[in-house]
Amino acid sequence: MKEKNILVIGAGSIGERHIRNLWQQGFHNIIVYRQRNIPFRDITDAKVTIVTEWNTLLQLDIFAAIICTPTSQHLSQTYSCIENGWHVLVEKPLSHQLFNVEPFLSLIKEKNTLLQVGYMLRYHPLLQLAKEIIENETYGKLINIQTYWGEYLPDWHPWEDYRNSYAAKVELGGGPALTLSHDIDIANWLSGANIKLVQPLKNYASLLEVETESLFDLNIAYENNTTAHIHVNFCQRKAQRWYKIITSDAVIDIDYYANTLTISDGTHTKKETVEGFDRNNLFIAQQNDFFDRISVNEHYLFSKQQLINAYNITKICTHE
Repeated sequence: MKEKNILVIGAGSIGERHIRNLWQQGFHNIIVYRQRNIPFRDITDAKVTIVTEWNTLLQLDIFAAIICTPTSQHLSQTYSCIENGWHVLVEKPLSHQLFNVEPFLSLIKEKNTLLQVGYMLRYHPLLQLAKEIIENETYGKLINIQTYWGEYLPDWHPWEDYRNSYAAKVELGGGPALTLSHDIDIANWLSGANIKLVQPLKNYASLLEVETESLFDLNIAYENNTTAHIHVNFCQRKAQRWYKIITSDAVIDIDYYANTLTISDGTHTKKETVEGFDRNNLFIAQQNDFFDRISVNEHYLFSKQQLINAYNITKICTHE
């Protein structure tokens, strides 16, 4: 598989990360599609072929595509890639507008392709441990999930004016609800149940010069009677990021920045720590899982789950 042509669409910071990771993992036939052939910021020693015309790609033997463009382009580019029979790993979210799931599923089945949405946080070792605890009911039944993620948008890419970034613009699919939708995905994943009710709330009170909301709160009720509260914002100066999971017998607290998971059952406290955690390992684990799933050749059911989850997240974030 490492001898096949892998396409990276878009070469901003996340696109360059995927290029570096592919190269370091032994994928050396990397094609990069971008509208302008401008210098890269940092792809280390990776050697790539740059293509600036989409029709040129159709003449190449592409095996899989990784889509790293602004959110507003994800859906159409994903559909085009699947039409051409290319497996797709698309950065989250899949879309900033609602879409019809059925034609996508029919096309995936017809072309026998894999679609994966890049919610790489599922590969975090502490969140995977939490998932295992919940599924095994090690500390009783799941009752509630709470997440908090606050950062400051101007600090994300200091080399660019945040006001011009996709995250600040409505037409590009920006705003913390969509841009930080990892935590909605995590709540859905940990709950393991279908959504029954949502209560979203957007806040436009910050002084950031953005077209979108700057803060988003969300309550979710699931069909298994668990609930979740998700808070995301990109307007707070001091970054904070944590997860709280309440079960019938314990409280599980995850501090993302400290890389710790603490379990308190009222009598004892147990702490797990990830030493030397490197965020890039999440992207590598996701990449490896993507190619492993292609090898297994069971694309439809996984792609269906990915599509339905992506649709639900878009519906929640856009209030549609």
